[in-house]
Parts: sequence; structure tokens; C-alpha cells
Amino acid sequence: MSLSRRKFLRGAGIALSLPMLDAMVPAFRRKASAAETSSNPPRRMIAIQSNMGILSQHFFPTATGSDFELTAYLDILKDFKSKMTVLSGVSHPDVDGAHEAERSFLSAAPHPGGAGFKNSISLDQFAAEQLGPITRFPSFVLDVNAESTQGMAFSRSGVKVPAEKSPAKLYAKMFLQGKPSEVEARIADLGRGRSSLDFVSDDAKRLAKTVGAADQARLDQYYSAVRDLERQLELAQEWERKPKPTTTAPAPTDISENKKLIDKIRLMLDVARLGFESDSTRVVSLFINTFSVVADLPGVKDETHSITHHGGRKEALDQLFIIESAQFKVLSEFLTGLNTIHEGGEPLFDRTMVLYGAPMGNAASHDNKNLPMLLLGGGFKHAGHLSFDNTKNYPLPNLYLSMLQRMGLPIDKFATSTGTMRGLDFA
Repeated sequence: MSLSRRKFLRGAGIALSLPMLDAMVPAFRRKASAAETSSNPPRRMIAIQSNMGILSQHFFPTATGSDFELTAYLDILKDFKSKMTVLSGVSHPDVDGAHEAERSFLSAAPHPGGAGFKNSISLDQFAAEQLGPITRFPSFVLDVNAESTQGMAFSRSGVKVPAEKSPAKLYAKMFLQGKPSEVEARIADLGRGRSSLDFVSDDAKRLAKTVGAADQARLDQYYSAVRDLERQLELAQEWERKPKPTTTAPAPTDISENKKLIDKIRLMLDVARLGFESDSTRVVSLFINTFSVVADLPGVKDETHSITHHGGRKEALDQLFIIESAQFKVLSEFLTGLNTIHEGGEPLFDRTMVLYGAPMGNAASHDNKNLPMLLLGGGFKHAGHLSFDNTKNYPLPNLYLSMLQRMGLPIDKFATSTGTMRGLDFA
């Protein structure tokens, strides 16, 4: 029997396209976190990618260990030196493709520039999936200036997770409750969605009787995905009736101009901090696209991508230094904000892992090795500068595995990890 992918499952006034019959597994399951079974405050993580690289001469220290000297960029974060680990000689095994590597920054999926590439689940979405519905929002997926095809958050089935571009909308979702009638209308909409899924599941089961064994197995996985979505809708209904947290922070005003790069990053990090502070979410990813931006900063007159191919020109290097320094200053402000908020007797910074880095070690040559990576806070015994082999890089997914375990998750492998991060222990 020949089955067209374009076939639709229809009925009750709804239509849902039959999925590509790829392997799918449930992307959502209820799991009690370590935070729910102990008196300790919860742990959190945020992963930040600046997609056009970082000038290595201003980032990587020369000395290793805790007594490393602060380079120009790291000096901006000097207040947090004892709680930072700088990583050199690390990369994702088999992740190449120059700019395309930005898609694999959190997933480590190999060969993102290759024909037929399919991504795998990203670090943030894996953490959100394993934690389960313990917060109103499983994760915040945020971006600044990203194009429609860009992003680094991907579901278990390799689908890009839509990002929120508006700090104002995210603030409203977190803190604005809405009138009772609006809440009930939203719950009714969710209920109708569940009814539609009930029908689709029944129709798909009838379809399974007409296909071969291999497709039956794939459709069984599809049913699991449908049931998973039903469960998400059910939990969304539960959260709709729960009062939202309150905040004294004013609502942000969105910035539309891409050239206001630093202001836009600051706003996004502000709402991310509010998300952690209110326990609206425990997992955040922030994708920063500077590719074709002429940043509105004194001394910058060229778009970022062109000056990354600087050829050693001082004028271009000076502009990159201005742009990247400004990003580190905003990062420092974010860390300071986390450090001033206390939860369970300790700073929120000590409960929050902050990952910052880039998908290219050298943007001028589009090199995807020797990535500039920085981990701050989060309750580790920070190692200062951890230096690995610049020729045979150490696997970056090992760091991701350590981060997942620090979240309290009983995980022994993530992506292409070969173990936890060597030289980085829990506090």
C-alpha cells in the first residue's frame, strides 16, 4: 500500500497533517526534581549564545587554574572571578558548518551544514523535559535579532522551538492575570484543543490498521506525541487557574530597532532574571544574532559580520572589541542582579548556572573548534581556567552533562558526552 505524506486526518471540523513517520518519543513527562524532594531552593540554568564569535585574544587567559590573569573581557566580570570557569580547547565533536554550527550549540548534533541534517534535543529543552511541569513555563526560549531560520532550542524530534522576541509579552505572560472571564475563555480554548486531539488519536489508530509493521511502530510513537500534547494542554489548564506571581518591577517597553543591540539584550536578561526570581521557569536560553547588525555604539560604523573578517585590520578589530565588551558589560549587570537576590539564604546567582559562549572559535576563518566558553555561578567548585588540547579538543557535551546533573537530574549521558566535565566539581 502506498501512503502519501500529504494525507490528512479529518473530522469534527479540524484537520491535522499526518506527521513524517520519523522516530518520535514523548517530549514531556512528569518527574519530581531534586528541588521538590529537599529543603534546598531549586537550581536553574541559562544558556546564552552570541553567534558571531568572541575575539580569543581578549577572552582566553594564558595561565591555567584559579590564579589565571583576567583578560580584557574577563576583567569586566572580575567581581565573579572566584565563581567562574573559563574553558579552552573544547568543542562539539563532528559539529562543523561554520555559521550553521549555531543550530547545534546546545544540541551537539553533528554536521549541521550537511544535506539532510536533522537536529536533536537541545540542552535547555532536555532539562525542561526532565524537570517536568514544576513551573508555569517549562522554559523560556528567547532571542535578540534572530532571523526566522535561526535558533538553538530544539525539541526531541529536532524541531526548532519558537522563540519569544518581545520582553513585554513575556512579562505579561508571567505577571498579568487577566479578568476571570478571559481566564475561563482561555481554559475553554484549551479544552477544545484537547477534544480535537482526542479525535485525531482515534482516526490515527484506524489508519494504523492499513499500514505495514514499520509504519505501525512509527505511528505508535506518534500516538505518544499526541498523548504528550494532551497532557501539556491538561497541565496548561491547571496553571491557568493558579494565581500568577506579583512583581514590583515595571513592565518593559519593547525595542524594535536591531541596532539597539545592547539595550535589547539587557531587556531580555532582565525578564529572564524575573522569570527565575518568580520561579516562573527554571530553564532559559537566549540566542543573540549580531550577523548583519550595525550596533548603535560609539565607534561602531560597520555591520558585525563584515568586520569579523577583519584580516588583522585595526579598525575592524577595534569595532569588534567595542561590540563584544558591551555584551560582557550587560552580562555583568545580569550576574550582579542575580547576586543581589536571595533565596533560601543564598544568592540566586549561586543557584543559577550561567553558560555563555559562541559556536565559532575563530569567526574570521569560520572555525568551529576551540570555542570560547564560560560557566558562572550555579553551585560549582569553579576551576578558574580549564585548558584542554587545542588540537584534539575536549568534548563540550561533557560540560552539559555536568550542568544537567547539577540540576539534580539522574542523567549519565547527553548528546556526544563521554562523561562529566573533567576538573569541574560540585560545591
